[in-house]
Amino acid sequence: MKLQEKLDRHKKNFVKSAPADALAVMQSALKDLRASGILERTVKKGDTAPAFTLMNYDGHAVALQGLLNDGPVVLGFYRGRW
Repeated sequence: MKLQEKLDRHKKNFVKSAPADALAVMQSALKDLRASGILERTVKKGDTAPAFTLMNYDGHAVALQGLLNDGPVVLGFYRGRW
């Protein structure tokens, strides 16, 4: 099964089980985000990432270029501490 199919199935199951008021809040927030124009300013597939250095989960500085020297890189973005 392809990733998109898994994501679609997960979303369908979530929508069936989530409280209606929570879904309404999510839909409203999504509508607001789309209206803000944020999607036009996001990184798109194939875009080149700027050079950057960030702290990893252990608090050590990691530079993108150093990682790219070892091969392709997948970036994961965390909203914050969970």
